[in-house]
Amino acid sequence: MTTPAQDAPFVLPAVAFRPARLGVVCLVIAGVVTGVATWMGAPLFGAFFAFGLLLGLINALLVRHAVTSITNEEHPLKAKMAVNSATRLLVFGAIALFMAWYFKPVGLGTPFGLALFEALLVISTSLPVLKKLRAGAGDTGAADVSHDG
Repeated sequence: MTTPAQDAPFVLPAVAFRPARLGVVCLVIAGVVTGVATWMGAPLFGAFFAFGLLLGLINALLVRHAVTSITNEEHPLKAKMAVNSATRLLVFGAIALFMAWYFKPVGLGTPFGLALFEALLVISTSLPVLKKLRAGAGDTGAADVSHDG
């Protein structure tokens, strides 16, 4: 008998997430964006952009905490992780949209900062994984399957 998908244990591979390094990158980007925004006459846009980056970093830390606590349970469920993720997305998205609406037009920096953070997070966690996969493929002696003719 197979386990229904919603009751199957949640399994997550190790992810290369380095919040301190990502935080430093965010500080540098926030400084550059704030400098450019100030030069263009909208210094508050830079502040809201930095706030969006901060929201993204907080979200990523909460993801790590949720994954750790849920996967450490005796019977971790995918549904619990899905509800946790949906709740976080709703809360952080609502905050970013509220800031954009209430403090328009400079408040648009918040969702832009949040969006850029998510892109940075994907890049910063995927590159080490891809490097490890490539190194692992070379170590196994896998044959090169190219069909050049």
